Amino acid sequence: MLTASLYLLILAASAAAVLVMAARHWRARDEQLVDQINALLPQTQCAQCTYPGCRPYAEAIAKGEADINQCPPGGEAGIRQLAALLDVAAKPLNTSHGEHKPLLLAVIDEQRCIGCTLCIQACPVDAIVGAAKHMHTVIADECTGCELCLPPCPVDCIDLVPALPDGQTAPPDYLKLTAEARQLQRELAA
Repeated sequence: MLTASLYLLILAASAAAVLVMAARHWRARDEQLVDQINALLPQTQCAQCTYPGCRPYAEAIAKGEADINQCPPGGEAGIRQLAALLDVAAKPLNTSHGEHKPLLLAVIDEQRCIGCTLCIQACPVDAIVGAAKHMHTVIADECTGCELCLPPCPVDCIDLVPALPDGQTAPPDYLKLTAEARQLQRELAA
């Protein structure tokens, strides 16, 4: 009887160990897929996809909770890249999330700015600097053109202008590359 109990205990412990190792393997594989999806997203953090940023959207895609065509800044090129990664058919951009536009840059009219700081609070990438009751400005290299600073501005002093001259559009991976460059700059500065 004692031997049988000991065998059952060893069998249960072995099964638990196998389940723990399998869970770690699957979790690592899921994280790797999320990282790959996130790397293809434009990193605007604009929330047009209905998720609070690119990483949560990537997680939702990996879980099968979101479709690959919800990112207007990524456009058709981004959708094709996601489809290739996930081995699914590409589909048109879901325009209920917005239209693909050329890369834009927020510019604050410093004469009209009242220093309310609402735009600073709304900016998901900290591209706006300033202090309360003082003018604000946009750090052009940090701005992703997400447009989230526009609605909270009470004096309508923020304009979006094309980031590239002559109506050129940015290459599909431009935002991703600039986001990576900004991250590298932060790491080097630290």
